[in-house]
Amino acid sequence: MAPFRILSLDGGGIRGVLTAALLERLEAAQPGFMSSIDLIAGTSTGGILALGLASGMSPTEVRILYENLGGKVFADNFWDDLHDLGQLVHAEYSNTYIKDELTKRFGNMSLGDLPKKVLVASFVLDNKSKDPAIPRTWKPKFFHNFPGEGSDRHEHVVDVALRTSAAPTFFPIYQRYTDGGVVANNPSMCALAQAVNPDSGGCKISDIRLISVGTGSNPQFLDVDNADWGLAKWAPHLITLMLDGGVGLADYQCRQLLGKHYLRLNPLLPVPISLDKINQIPLLKEIAAKTAVEGAVKFVTQYFRAV
Repeated sequence: MAPFRILSLDGGGIRGVLTAALLERLEAAQPGFMSSIDLIAGTSTGGILALGLASGMSPTEVRILYENLGGKVFADNFWDDLHDLGQLVHAEYSNTYIKDELTKRFGNMSLGDLPKKVLVASFVLDNKSKDPAIPRTWKPKFFHNFPGEGSDRHEHVVDVALRTSAAPTFFPIYQRYTDGGVVANNPSMCALAQAVNPDSGGCKISDIRLISVGTGSNPQFLDVDNADWGLAKWAPHLITLMLDGGVGLADYQCRQLLGKHYLRLNPLLPVPISLDKINQIPLLKEIAAKTAVEGAVKFVTQYFRAV
């Protein structure tokens, strides 16, 4: 049986520029790399990248899209801050511009219209259950266009893009959904699970080849050995801890299950870069250009040859 090739893309806001730039280098080194992929999984910024790539856009095209979007999407000023009271009352940024731009790009395209399989992580805040046996609750949601029961082929690309990237405090909740990063900021293990599910992918573990590309690992740490912290001390770090912890967990799981058929490409950033720092776009592209990718190139050359 032919290998089933998966590309997984992390969340990370404007750091998606780094992801796209790394993919550019891989495609340049192994022409046809992108065309060989069977499933593209993504979360948040990685979800938007996944949808763009699955529609046929090149890594260069999605990078340019991100650079152009960044300055408008993450625009802010004194009056915005006054209105939202510094994220205490309202989201820091509006999703209106990104919706307009994505609509120009994708129109009414649905997941079923995409030429490649996708898996995009999100989190629904209310399942709106009307069945007394099923309580109303929030839960993870993974949008995909595999055939069969449970397929989301009818969902619009623009809606899925906004649902996966509605980062809490940064963007408004969209259609009851919030950012997929709260459940799977690194969706590689989710993609693997979808691929081996007998009702969707139906693959054997031994047939899967997976490359996971991050948005850069922020150099962060807490210089404490023994500390009796309460909520006030932990609060500033909890979201970052959970996001980074989940990223590392998926990496560990895939590494154990797939062994040599798995590769993670996620350079350590020289300085912390938050998801909205558009002034760091030049640095992100510089990091991508300087990142050692020889191992990744060897991996895609061996396992992601165009067919």
